[in-house]
Amino acid sequence: MRARNFATYALDMGTNESRGVRERKKVATRAAISAAALRLARERGPENVRVDDIAEAAGVSPRTYNNYFSSREQAIMVALAAERGLRVGAALRVRPADEPLEQAVVAAVIEQYAGDGEPDHDALALITSAPALQAEFLDTIAAIERPLAEAIAARTGSDGRGDLGSEVLAAAVSAAARVAAERWLRPEPHTPFSAMLLDALTWVTPALRSADR
Repeated sequence: MRARNFATYALDMGTNESRGVRERKKVATRAAISAAALRLARERGPENVRVDDIAEAAGVSPRTYNNYFSSREQAIMVALAAERGLRVGAALRVRPADEPLEQAVVAAVIEQYAGDGEPDHDALALITSAPALQAEFLDTIAAIERPLAEAIAARTGSDGRGDLGSEVLAAAVSAAARVAAERWLRPEPHTPFSAMLLDALTWVTPALRSADR
């Protein structure tokens, strides 16, 4: 019995290890594709880059490319945006429990776009060079909504109860972030995106503050 249990345990461990290796390979492949897409877009301009070019540069087949990304714009934006949506939710979950909700949410969102996460002028020039890239960039901003709603629900004690309030609050934060992004993409502002984002979020902090009472 013990031998059989040990064999089962060893098999499970081997299976888990194999899954871990596969997942790491998938992450590495996705990163390689998005990095190649961004490099080619900066070298040639996004409109002059084909999916086949990206796949070749990343050392994968076009079919493999399509398993990871639905368009060249998505691959480019993943490299620029670093999939911040999930990171926003994770950042909120680790904020101090006694921190007011509005401060915790704003900090969790801002920290993903400040410092190394701040889109630079080269990124701005690239994003504004193609309408499809602008649309994809705005979609990455909107992607914070679902992870943020779940994190707010967990923080306010309504996790798993389908709380309408957490979803509305997350939608408001996402909308404020999208407006900030749309303004940042205009030709005239030279304000850092994180500063514009912070200004936009001040308009939703009263609602976050009310939810914390």
